[in-house]
Amino acid sequence: MSLPVDHPRAVLLGSQAGAFVLPVCDHYSGVEARMRKSLQLQAEMAQEFGACVFDVTLDCEDGAAVGAEHEHAHLVAELAAGAAVDMRVAARLHAVNHAAFADDVQTIVSKAGSRLSHLMIPKVESVQDIVRAAALVDAAGAPDLPLHALIESPLAVHRACEIAAHPRVQSLSFGLMDFVSAHGGAIGAEAMGVVGQFSHPVVVQAKLAIAAACHAYGKTPSHCVVTEFQNLEALGASARQASRQLSYTRMWSIHPSQIRPILDAFSPEPTEVALSVRIIEAAFAAQWAPISHAGVLHDRASYRYFWQVLERAYRVGCDLPEFVKVWLAPPRG
Repeated sequence: MSLPVDHPRAVLLGSQAGAFVLPVCDHYSGVEARMRKSLQLQAEMAQEFGACVFDVTLDCEDGAAVGAEHEHAHLVAELAAGAAVDMRVAARLHAVNHAAFADDVQTIVSKAGSRLSHLMIPKVESVQDIVRAAALVDAAGAPDLPLHALIESPLAVHRACEIAAHPRVQSLSFGLMDFVSAHGGAIGAEAMGVVGQFSHPVVVQAKLAIAAACHAYGKTPSHCVVTEFQNLEALGASARQASRQLSYTRMWSIHPSQIRPILDAFSPEPTEVALSVRIIEAAFAAQWAPISHAGVLHDRASYRYFWQVLERAYRVGCDLPEFVKVWLAPPRG
């Protein structure tokens, strides 16, 4: 469904702005009981916030027992197909070179492709992996289904721009644990922890490279997990650092207790939300011509920023005026 010509997204989000609007939290689960609880929690929090504020990604790669990959893929397809209406549900498949990959695609996409928000492809090494995955997804009947790529090796980081440039790719995620392990001991285990991953220069450089590649091509950079899931204070600090210093706009959760701290950390400040509402309202009234607000000149360059603040605010369930929520609600039809 096309947008009205005066809609903020149509006016402001051109080539120099991110093209995709995704929830700030991507929650992973692979065990059946936890997958069911995750979907239930997603629906409950959507009722609470008035919007679907996090994705649920049902995990085949780490969730399936060895030898039971086909059965697990059937379960993932069943759960995705049965998720509540308007909820964002995805699946992480096995890697493209895994024996179960093609069956994952056929089983899940053929049964639940119309219900999925995207597919996560792990251990992407090059754009050729995306090309292969897209061809199989197309053949399974979902030619418009977005793909997310998990970047987990030094070579994949080197190729991040090429991978992000592929039109089917919607987001890149950083796989911290595999990235550290891929260095053969040259990076110590502490770099996988909540402190070390933000201080080791090679890890930080990789995170910045992935974020830059995403922003260059209008894709969403998604930050890695924090495995110390019981330390919510550290989780919140990590999420704020990923958001405010490393330019990430999304983050993985691996435990339900991590979801709300991630939402809080990626939320804009209330004062900035209020200012953005005033400026966008005045800009719309001026038909997007320049305005003066509190003695400061604003035009489409700054309007773009303030609109994106409102986009973020909506994705984390902030209270917004009705006229803004009408603009931000997902289009229907």
